[in-house]
Amino acid sequence: MDYTNLRRQIISMKKSLFDQGYLDEQFNQLEELQDDSSPNFVEEVVALFFKDSSRLLTNIEQALEKYPQDFYRLDSLVHQFKGSGSSIGALRMKNECSMFKAHCNDRNLEGCRRSLQKMKREHATLKQKLETYFHLLRQVGPPERAVNSWK
Repeated sequence: MDYTNLRRQIISMKKSLFDQGYLDEQFNQLEELQDDSSPNFVEEVVALFFKDSSRLLTNIEQALEKYPQDFYRLDSLVHQFKGSGSSIGALRMKNECSMFKAHCNDRNLEGCRRSLQKMKREHATLKQKLETYFHLLRQVGPPERAVNSWK
């Protein structure tokens, strides 16, 4: 695929991530922080987010199993996860975290469990979509941009 077509595909994919509600303006702000001195900044931040957020999801899941009635603990863990997602502009994940927190406020354990499953799906879907997005960016970027931070 030639450079122009790749650029078009990248622009289209990013627009789709926004149009479908996966990302919000925070992602654009993150991209504005990237420059020639740190050409992989956004990809590195996003890769760190997914590494850390996977751990947070595990902690939430374990807390639901071990302390199902400790809604304060669950709310606190989800608050961390929501903050992490907000930092990269993960809109759908952030919205599902808000639903989980509302279930905590209502002391609705089944609602919390359903929200956790949705959070996990949104997390996995966004990770896959952003991996594809960054893969395309590496293809059009200068050789020094061809770094894979996802391992």
